[in-house]
Amino acid sequence: MKRKFTTLKSCCVPISIENIDTDQIIPARFLKATTREGFGENLFRDWRYDKQGNPIPDFPLNNQNYAGEILVAGKNFGCGSSREHAAWAIQGYGFRVVVSSYFADIFKNNALNNFVLPVLVSEEFLKELFASIDKNPKTEIIVDLENKTISNCTTGKSEHFDINAYKRQCLLNGFDDVEYLLSKPEVIAEYEKSATYNF
Repeated sequence: MKRKFTTLKSCCVPISIENIDTDQIIPARFLKATTREGFGENLFRDWRYDKQGNPIPDFPLNNQNYAGEILVAGKNFGCGSSREHAAWAIQGYGFRVVVSSYFADIFKNNALNNFVLPVLVSEEFLKELFASIDKNPKTEIIVDLENKTISNCTTGKSEHFDINAYKRQCLLNGFDDVEYLLSKPEVIAEYEKSATYNF
């Protein structure tokens, strides 16, 4: 699994549907698993396959014109239940970035905890991205986490995006929460010196 994130340049998979909830991202019947393996195979399962299990050709994930590590989605992505499995499925499929004009807060935090970067853009910028991808499926986007910018390579337009400073540092270094703490031995040692324990 790629964990460190600095700059990503990639083509995109567009899903312009708004209000995509976590049950559409990963249906509830797949939540019985206790490990993260295999969730990517069932990302958007009920949109990707018909009832007989055949791929639906028009769905973007099945369309050979689209590829890349960036999912561009409609407004209000990740709403619904708080299942972390939605972030597992997106990460397991191979997406490293999701771009939208609005994210549900719990999904956004789950994504960051699973090394998926949610990039919040304006509705105007999102509309332009969809237009560029529709005109040219090979449109590339550059996501620069160090400078907190996203750029449309077709139009040359860029936007700044916000991200929690702590989570940004974790992504830049490929750290989960425990690894981040272990990267600060001097802080831990200083705390141990000053801490008072009552047993």
